[in-house]
Amino acid sequence: MGAAFFYHMTTQPVEVTLPMLLGKARGAGWRVAVRGRDTARLDHLDLKLWEGDGFLAHGRAGGAHDADQPILLTDKDALANGASCLVSLDGADIGADEVNGSDRTMILFDGNDGEAVARARVQWKALTDAGCSAQYWSQESGRWEKKAES
Repeated sequence: MGAAFFYHMTTQPVEVTLPMLLGKARGAGWRVAVRGRDTARLDHLDLKLWEGDGFLAHGRAGGAHDADQPILLTDKDALANGASCLVSLDGADIGADEVNGSDRTMILFDGNDGEAVARARVQWKALTDAGCSAQYWSQESGRWEKKAES
């Protein structure tokens, strides 16, 4: 049974945090779906994941080879690449059944955005009330530290 890991980003943006977490997920052998609500944001992240030293093979949903992608960026609920790790960006919905059926679920939110923090709190409550295991991680000290677990 999976768990939901909430990542409260305060010192680094998603463009830094996401590639680090994706690298760890791929290192664990997981196929990953990154679910967002804003296609322009996903397009931006798509470009960022091709840059730099930490190349991460991935694709944008809607192509002919979605099922072959080790990391798939999508704004849809379907996991076209058979992902066992699901990442939620910008408050994208994650259901308790998805958390429990995954190896890992990651919910990334901007700690400098009050609406994002409020949305993450709603997600935490909904998932833990549904019986999902959850952990809350914060980087306010400059490094990632687990602050809570349910």
